[in-house]
Amino acid sequence: MIIGIKTDSRTQMKDITGQVRQVVKDSGIQNGLVHVCSMHTTGAVTINENADPAVPVDILKTLNKVIPWDDGYTHLEGNSAAHIKVSLFGPSEMVALENGDLVLGTWQSIFFCEFDGPRNRKVNVTILADQ
Repeated sequence: MIIGIKTDSRTQMKDITGQVRQVVKDSGIQNGLVHVCSMHTTGAVTINENADPAVPVDILKTLNKVIPWDDGYTHLEGNSAAHIKVSLFGPSEMVALENGDLVLGTWQSIFFCEFDGPRNRKVNVTILADQ
């Protein structure tokens, strides 16, 4: 199942846990694994804290310091920093599914990480049911 995500800035961490949970609910599958994968080379997926909105801000602030947008890269499209960030974060996460719900810690959420926005993005959610 493909879910659409609209990002609002060049770099952004957008909580998509609710959308992923809806896909799981609609599937009717109770137990297995849920694979959440960005369909873009400049957008990643990660799991991190959802309780304090300062956490994603701090992550992006630090990441932008370590990998600046303009640093003499040679990629013709001018978005090498975004590609590097995705390579560090990874395009996907796998989450256990038990009793129809995602197995996440109390403060954990699934985030789509925008590194070359704003854009309309797609994330693929695949559920692998237990046999």
